Amino acid sequence: MNALSPLGWLYGVGSSFRNALYDRGIFRSHNLGARTISIGNLTAGGTGKTPLVAYIANLLSEDGEKVCILTRGYGRENTSDRVVVSDGERVLVNARTGGDEPAELAQKLLGKAVIIADRDRVAAARWAVNEFRPTVFLLDDGFQHRRAARDIDIVCIDATDPFGGGSSLPAGRLRERPSNLDRADAAVLTRADLADDLAALERQVRQLAPKIEIFHASYLTREFNEIGSQNTIDIAELRRSAAFAFCGLGDPKNFFAQLGREGVRLVGRKAFPDHHAYNADDVRGVEASARSAGAEVLITTAKDAVRLDTSRLELKCLVAEIDVRITDDDRFRHLIVSTLA
Repeated sequence: MNALSPLGWLYGVGSSFRNALYDRGIFRSHNLGARTISIGNLTAGGTGKTPLVAYIANLLSEDGEKVCILTRGYGRENTSDRVVVSDGERVLVNARTGGDEPAELAQKLLGKAVIIADRDRVAAARWAVNEFRPTVFLLDDGFQHRRAARDIDIVCIDATDPFGGGSSLPAGRLRERPSNLDRADAAVLTRADLADDLAALERQVRQLAPKIEIFHASYLTREFNEIGSQNTIDIAELRRSAAFAFCGLGDPKNFFAQLGREGVRLVGRKAFPDHHAYNADDVRGVEASARSAGAEVLITTAKDAVRLDTSRLELKCLVAEIDVRITDDDRFRHLIVSTLA
């Protein structure tokens, strides 16, 4: 037990009570006006959810759907505002206004998805139905947002740390009890290739949710793009350079480990808090550490890149563009498409 355990217990009780009110129909879920897919987590941060949201948005767009992503836009300046981050054709705001993950998704999904940041996703959906006429909503980080009804509930579980230490926030990383997996339709075990015992985790998930569909996902860096230019750096070329990596993620060690597995020669690394807002001192500090370590190039994530003032960078900085790979991709596509149909 740690000093925060009593607060974690209270958080867990509150979460269970709220879920019970929805389960009994005392609190009501609202239809959003179009078919709806929720992609969320049991734990706070670091499960690899954002690449999966992009993957599903691409899948639906290729199938002829008009996609609208509804997100809270964590970390943005004014959380009470409704912000159209992308109208589907243009990125309209920066990460400070729209949030880092929405801004990242907006750049990845140009021409494929409208993206709206609003803490009231039910109200945002009703507005979007009239404004953009979407055929499908994606609820980003929607598992706990039960006020919005959904047709498919997908939960990401980090196979390297599935249940966040087993304690509720703030003592651990659980947002709600693992037994609530039973209301999900599918679980995507992310970083499945790094799990110590994937079969044991599957058995545990099956015990919690006997009818749930289980998929495995891993991550691969598709390419490295140079900030401030159109240059794409080949992984073979990058392996010849000494690199310094930095990021502000929920679980930064996985990003650093992925670069190492892909053969990038890291001579240093720096982790910032999740959703960190970079200032001039941060950039100077990163570059000073990189030069001291003998690095020739900086590497960061797409989520971090949208929060950087690139005019302050002196060293070449590359963005790792990460894709998700789902085992049994055809079965996953069938789950999405057939349920919506």
